[in-house]
Amino acid sequence: MDNFNKGNSKPKDSNNKIPKMPFNLYWVYLLVFGTIIGIYIFQGNNTFSSKEVSWSEFEGYVKDNSISKIVVENEANTLKAYVRKDSVPKVFKENADKIGANPFVIVKVASAKAVSDFYAEIQSKYDYDIELKYDPNTTSVWQVLGSFLPILLIFGLFIYMMRRMSGAGGGGGGGVFSVGKSKAQLYDKGSDLRVSFKDVAGLSEAKEEIQEIVEFLKNPSRYTEIGGKIPKGALLVGPPGTGKTLLAKAVAGEANVPFFSLSGSDFVEMFVGVGASRVRDLFKQAKEKSPCIIFIDEIDAIGRARGRNPNMGSNDERENTLNQLLTEMDGFGTNSGIIVLAATNRADILDKALLRAGRFDRQISVDLPDLNDRKEIFKVHLRPVKIDDSVDVDFLARQTPGFSGADIANVCNEAALIAARQGKKIVQKEDFISAVDRIIGGLEKKNKVTTLEERKTIAIHEAGHATLSWFLQYANPLVKVTIVPRGKALGAAWYLPEERQITTKEQMLDEMCALLGGRAAEEVFVGHISSGAANDLERVTKMAYAMISYLGMSDKLANISYYDSSGEGYGFTKPYSEETALLIDKEVHSMINEQYERAKTILRERADGHGQLANMLITEEVIFAEDLKKIFGERQWISRTEELLKETEELPEHVEIETKAGEDAPGILSEEDQSEE
Repeated sequence: MDNFNKGNSKPKDSNNKIPKMPFNLYWVYLLVFGTIIGIYIFQGNNTFSSKEVSWSEFEGYVKDNSISKIVVENEANTLKAYVRKDSVPKVFKENADKIGANPFVIVKVASAKAVSDFYAEIQSKYDYDIELKYDPNTTSVWQVLGSFLPILLIFGLFIYMMRRMSGAGGGGGGGVFSVGKSKAQLYDKGSDLRVSFKDVAGLSEAKEEIQEIVEFLKNPSRYTEIGGKIPKGALLVGPPGTGKTLLAKAVAGEANVPFFSLSGSDFVEMFVGVGASRVRDLFKQAKEKSPCIIFIDEIDAIGRARGRNPNMGSNDERENTLNQLLTEMDGFGTNSGIIVLAATNRADILDKALLRAGRFDRQISVDLPDLNDRKEIFKVHLRPVKIDDSVDVDFLARQTPGFSGADIANVCNEAALIAARQGKKIVQKEDFISAVDRIIGGLEKKNKVTTLEERKTIAIHEAGHATLSWFLQYANPLVKVTIVPRGKALGAAWYLPEERQITTKEQMLDEMCALLGGRAAEEVFVGHISSGAANDLERVTKMAYAMISYLGMSDKLANISYYDSSGEGYGFTKPYSEETALLIDKEVHSMINEQYERAKTILRERADGHGQLANMLITEEVIFAEDLKKIFGERQWISRTEELLKETEELPEHVEIETKAGEDAPGILSEEDQSEE
């Protein structure tokens, strides 16, 4: 019996508390308005203080000269007798401060004639200043409305604010009840969305998979007759600016089905439960329009892995939204005919349940465009631009490795602006070259004050980079060296990187040696080192740690990688011991020192050519690959990129590709030198 009672008793554990109702800010507004109304009503009762008295009491007040005005209402057979201020305590038995303005007494009368006779009698006996007025009308409707008008105005203002705030939160005009409605934009059949697959250049593999989904919606029997099922979802994954959203717009323009478009942040709201409610409403609308497509841009706003950092707390509302999305995509119910497209550039942080088959069946990779794709993208963005015969699309594509579609669009637009600024009617080749310089490196700062000693140090530093890149087998081919300040950099050397799928250890060591060429030249030919190699040292250090810790390119730590590609991380602990950490540091120092000594050795062997190059930089400020060829002769090793360039023309003498200091330019490897402190 005791056990039974214990089992049915309420636990006293502090964790088993009654859940609190969610706090709503509207109740605060309602309380404030209620207080205002209460104060108004309370003051209103005091403003028109009155009481009803008998005829005999009224006669006594008049004879005592306590009445200042008498108003007779004929239709109601009543009169109002207004009391003088000094007589208020005697009539109302209260202090005058506690009685409102214009107090009066109400008296029932037999007729207006009786009041008139009494007034004439008082006037004959006493010399009182009493006003008599006859009012044939009773209280009108306007008087009643006037008394309640302030209350109605307050309530109207409250309702207006409620609707405005709920409309801002819910994205609709349906008042507070629209806060949980979906904010998706619907492109129905025959919409004016004019983006098609013709406007999406490159991305041939991605377009092929997306077109298959569109074809399934247009002609499902072609696939279902042999037992195929439509994919429930496709996730577009790729770096920013590669055309994921544009690809989704093309789907909306090509598919002859309704298309719902919204962002992942549209589900996020300050109210509890709104995100899940919007997901339910979105799929409810989609079921009514089936077959259709739902596109969620930047899905990582709600699709982050649940419980990734339990010690740091989590957003329950975001997780509830994600749970509802998982249920709607592939839960107990069915969503036949609904395809969910999503885009993100952070697929590594998405929840695994979202990526499983049956929800997002396909992950479509939308990578940075290669050479052929860049040609197609340039052709698309050059359609509205007036260009002359000097503009070569193949040359522009080869000069912009690593550029995304958005970068290429910006290059074309900036070239047109530069040409218009110079008063040209058409855009020429040099305008595109200047556009690349402007976008990546910023404006030139030729007026920046530098001393002769600084210019000499900068020239020696840059000549060191150029010399090593010329004599190292796997170094990227040089395009331009300059000591003209641009952005935060006082000097830079730019290379045209080779588009590789894999990189060998020898290639990375040559690149590391070339990066250390500036610091090595300062030590060998100036006699002291400066802060100009800050960016070089940062890149070299990161590269060395990556080679040893991630790529297993160390003799003492061979074939070991401490990189976590799943994105879950190791928390606050390292995946290796303190002894291993010390060994990694020693290996990094050894690798960097070895390449530094190698760089100094090459520079000493080529001291004459390096000196000529530095002097040319001081006088000319900008030199190109052709100038190095005159000093050092033909380069012994020719990269695949140089071979492709020679198929069309030789390396141009006026190519200027620059980058900001301390930033990674799209595809252009730069050496930041003499950065400002």
